[in-house]
This record gives sequence, C-alpha cells and structure tokens, in this order.
Amino acid sequence: MRPILRFLSDALAQRIASEAIDVLCTLGVEVHNPEALSLLADHGARLDGPRRRAVLTREIVEKALQSAPASFSLYDVQGNQTHRFSGHAVCFAPGSTALHVLDCRTGKIRKPLTTDYVDYARVANGLGHIALQSTAMIPADVPAEISDSYRLLLSLLYCEKPVVTGAFSIESFEVMKDLQVAVRGTEKGLQEKPLAVFTCCPTSPLRWEQVGSQNLIDCARRSIPVEVVAMPLCGFTAPVSLAGTLVQHAAETLSGVAIAQLVNPGTPVLYGGSSAVFDVRHETTPMGAIETMMIACAANEVGKHLGLPTQAYVSLSDSKQLDAQAGMESGMGAVLAALAGINLISGPGMLDFESCQSLEKLVLDNELCGMALRLIGGIEPKEDFPATRILGELLAEGHLLIADHTRRYLKEELLFPGPVIDRSHRARWEREGSPSLDKRASGQVERLLETYRPSTLAAETKRAMVERMEHEARRYGQERLPVAE
Repeated sequence: MRPILRFLSDALAQRIASEAIDVLCTLGVEVHNPEALSLLADHGARLDGPRRRAVLTREIVEKALQSAPASFSLYDVQGNQTHRFSGHAVCFAPGSTALHVLDCRTGKIRKPLTTDYVDYARVANGLGHIALQSTAMIPADVPAEISDSYRLLLSLLYCEKPVVTGAFSIESFEVMKDLQVAVRGTEKGLQEKPLAVFTCCPTSPLRWEQVGSQNLIDCARRSIPVEVVAMPLCGFTAPVSLAGTLVQHAAETLSGVAIAQLVNPGTPVLYGGSSAVFDVRHETTPMGAIETMMIACAANEVGKHLGLPTQAYVSLSDSKQLDAQAGMESGMGAVLAALAGINLISGPGMLDFESCQSLEKLVLDNELCGMALRLIGGIEPKEDFPATRILGELLAEGHLLIADHTRRYLKEELLFPGPVIDRSHRARWEREGSPSLDKRASGQVERLLETYRPSTLAAETKRAMVERMEHEARRYGQERLPVAE
C-alpha cells in the first residue's frame, strides 16, 4: 500500500477550488499583456481597461480544466521517456534560478560562473534519485540579457536529463525554443517528446506581468509544458490563514491555466507553486517553515482535485550552509512532499530562501530524495506468507544473511545510501579521518565529476546550439562565450 498524506478533506479541497473560481469571476485578474487581455475578452471575459483587469467567466475556467491534460511525460535529450506526471507519481528536480552558489572551498556564498554551472550539470547527471535537472543558477560571466538561454544551453550540453527552466524576457524565449528544437531535430519532434518544463509565474496578488504572460502564451503555442508557479506570501501578499492563501494560490494558478488553454487547448500544465509564509520578525519568506510545506502539500491536493498534475517548491532550506538546519528542513520537505504525491518536487540543493545552490547539499539531498521515494514504496509482502517457512530457516541456520529470500529481495526492500550518509562503525570512521558531513559531501561531488561521462548528444547538434547562442551573445557585446573557451 502506498502511504498518502492529506491536509484537506474532499469537501475543503472542493470549497477552496470553488472560492478561487468565484474570485476570478468576481474580482478578476490584472493582466499587463494586450494579447492575453484580448484573448480573454474574445472568450467572454469582462475587461476593466484602466485597471487592465479581466473578470473571467466560469465557462472559461471550466473549459480550461476540461482541456488541460491530466498527465503528460518528459523525455531526455536522446528522446527516452524518463517519467510521467500523473496520479501520485513523484519525482525530484533541483531548485532553479539561484543567484548565488555556496563555494565549498571557501565556505563563502558568491556569484556563480560558467565553470560552476558546468560542474553542477555534470553532478546532476549522476544523481540517481533526482530525475530532472533544472537551470539551477544564473552564471554571472555572460550578459544578463542571455543568462536564461545560456544556462539552458549549458544544461543541454552537459546533462542528458529533462530540464525545468524559464525565461526572464520575451526575446529570449525564441532562443530557448531553438535550442530545444536543435536537440529534437524539428518542432514537431519537440511537441511529441517534450524536453523541458517552463516556469511561468503570476505576481501576487492576482496579476500577470507582460513577460510572464507572454512566456505562457509562447509556450502554449508550441505545446511546450508549463508549470504555473504562483507565489502568494501568507500574511503579506495573501491572507494570513493557510486556507485563505490556498484560495488565492488557486485563483492565480487557474488564471494561468485558463490563458494557456485558450491559446492552445491541450497544452500540458503543472499546477505549481512556491508559496511561503512571511516571517514578520525578519521580513523573510522561509521555505523551510512547516507552514510553507503544509501549503505546498495542500495546494497539491487542490490541483489533484481539479484534475491537474502538480508541482511545488519544497525540500529546500533557508540555512546559509550545509548544517543541521539544512538537513532538517530539506528532509522534512522531501518526506512530506513525497507522501502528499506532488508530481514534481523542486528544491534539492537550494539554500538561503531559494537564492543559493550548493553542490554538496545537492548530493546530500539526492540521498534524502532516495529515502523519501523508498518511503512511498510502502510495505508489501515478498514471499513472506506462510511465515513459518522463512522463520523456520532462521531458527535452523541462526541467520538469514545468505538465504535465497534475502538475496532475492535485499536491494528491493532496503535502500543503501551513498557515502554522504555515514553508517560505518566509529572505529572505521576514525581510521578514515573522522570525515564531517561537509567533507563526505565534497568527496562525493569530486567522485561524480571524476566519473562523469560526456553527453551522448551528437557533436554537430552541440555545435549548432553553441553557434545559435553565440549569435545571440554578440547582440549584447560578448563575442565569445565562456563555454566555448
């Protein structure tokens, strides 16, 4: 039996969804995009021009929910299906778009460079419990205008996993689309085997800015999967009650679902979110707060009630280093999110309020993710009945270390973590130099970098992507990309 965690009754999930639709049909949503406003108006929304507000109809929302797929798949760079977002299936991806990286050599947080990103992509490629990569950090050694497309390029060059990404501008979307088409060969091939999920974010409360809404429209036109990631802050830009924040979150998310489905019915959409509470003492948005995790899990229940696959930012920490707080917050988040059945759990590797990536934390989080995935595997009999047979063998032999039953089911039943997790005797630990968690994690990062095998993507495809990116870089004054050096 797969264990399931729930925070909402069916009746409460229904009430939250219904209230959210009422909000959209009464208060509406502010949209700073003429094309999106026109599209909504063409389908019956009432516009308040001076305030750029669209008051939706129930029909718009209900039709959007009917046309949005209940599940969809992603594929790696070679076109192999890696997983499917459906039901309570769970997968993990590193947190995305970090402004900083924790440098393990100095212990300092600093701006990331291309070399940091390449190391990240190589490490992510070797993490068995993290199914996707993300455009995890923003390299500071290229112009800001190309940083979003450039990090996608690096991901596709150095890691074969599907990508969670997003665009900072309207112009860069075309480059990012071209990079994906280069991998797949044709736009039709990309539609048939999606390579990436694009993050599109409304602004709380109840607003779509020009860039986010245009990215949403552009993705929908090409059937590129999107995750609508609303970010209401409980007690600041949303009601202080968790239920009230869930209503606002649902309204903001559904407005994005509606726009995407009006552009292209059938566009794959994840009911996403990165909501958080607001800590008034420090004026921060703690992603490691238990209430933040509760909102993420409950929002997932609302999304499933509406028939949509789900995503959430959870399993990350607000700590500034790899310490007990980082492990506690990330581990709790991974377990709760997995039990809740969030289809895409984004966050591993992240520190400092979603702003910093750490490769050492990422390899630790890979083990946390493995434990969470084993947890939701549940408990099932494995030739255990009648119990007298196996217990009789135990009484006769005195142990079951080499029993057929043990050898058959050992690796299926028991998860053996990697060297980041210390399970050795103290004497051995001392003989090996009493390595701390930091040292064990750094050692695992080095091992993954040493054993990295280059992507099997065709060399001509790689050259075509680099040339496309260099052409874009020259528009902003950079003649040569660091990746080409």
